[in-house]
Amino acid sequence: MVKKVLKFGGTSVGTIERIQHVASIIQKELSSGNQVIAVVSAMAGKTNELINLSKNISANFNKRELDVLMSTGEQVTSALLAGALSELKIKAKSWLNWQIPILTEGEHTNARIVNMHVKNIQNYLNEKGVVIIPGFQGISKNADITTIGRGGSDATAVAVAKILKADTCEIYTDVDGIFSTDPNKIPVAKKIDKISYDEMLELSSLGAKVMQSSAVQTAMMYDIPLEVRSTFTNRKGTKIFDQQEIDYSKSVTGVAYSKDDAKITLTGVEDKPGVAANIFEPLNKAQINVDMVIQNISSDQNTTDITFTIKRDDVAKTKQILKEKSEIKYKDIIHNDKVAKVSIVGAGMVSTPGVTYKMFRGLSDEGINILAISTSEIKLSVIIDEENTLNAIKKLHTIFDLD
Repeated sequence: MVKKVLKFGGTSVGTIERIQHVASIIQKELSSGNQVIAVVSAMAGKTNELINLSKNISANFNKRELDVLMSTGEQVTSALLAGALSELKIKAKSWLNWQIPILTEGEHTNARIVNMHVKNIQNYLNEKGVVIIPGFQGISKNADITTIGRGGSDATAVAVAKILKADTCEIYTDVDGIFSTDPNKIPVAKKIDKISYDEMLELSSLGAKVMQSSAVQTAMMYDIPLEVRSTFTNRKGTKIFDQQEIDYSKSVTGVAYSKDDAKITLTGVEDKPGVAANIFEPLNKAQINVDMVIQNISSDQNTTDITFTIKRDDVAKTKQILKEKSEIKYKDIIHNDKVAKVSIVGAGMVSTPGVTYKMFRGLSDEGINILAISTSEIKLSVIIDEENTLNAIKKLHTIFDLD
């Protein structure tokens, strides 16, 4: 007997017919003698609908109440799926976050799961029942409903798999698996059969939308085998596991992109020790994530220009913080939110010389200017003008033999 966590995304449960199809998938698993815990997202578009309702009340809707509101989407799906399974004469029960409970810590709209009580759930599984859990949410030590960020149902599924010691965690979505790049942008993109945790973590954090990065990180920490597959076909998906089992014949596994970034430049900053720390300390306290950083010496040799990237949603907050800090001396602050981050990822890059040159030459051949650069052992990211994103993806996908 295998204990499986099956997570179904918003498109997988987007209609009543699709929820009934998900019930048939679970039925097949049960007929194979497996125990099933289903983690479900809200029906496609429902979370955005709920957020828009809150904005109609206030642009600064209370975050505690926003969590209460947003959590209802997954609760609806849980009940509908339990009903669909009941129609198939299958024992099933939906469990809300406070009924389990799933315990979280951290701030509203961005909490994290720290534990869950498993006794009642395990007993129900032993009675051949299907456990249905709404993803994306939990309950705080103060008994408040919390949510764990967009895409958080992935994180719920992996956390449940870890705590219940499941044998595997399968992520059902509307695509056949992980692709070498976005197949909606590049039709020749190919499905990846196997990928390492490290590569998947990089792709997720760099813009690939198939899995939430924190979910991949948890799976990697606890060696939980993952498979991303389609709800709507019987084709095999992409397996995600330890890199020792991966073939690295290609230096680059995938190309990712993100249009969520902005570039900030402080000109005429004093060039002396401690200045950079003074700039980034208040941003850190405000939980603003800084990605790439570039420092250039100005012509007068006494000042410098510091450029860094942040999320677009943080631009106004960042500028306000820097303007309010009188101890930070600079001539001007310039922002550009019409940029994109394009990245190549591959564990094979570690042992392959010339990858950086090949990427830069390819972009140069397309007349694409690089505004900032960031590297790690298995990824290389650049900031470019947003209008060049598609050409950059196409070129990199071709020159690294991913077509």
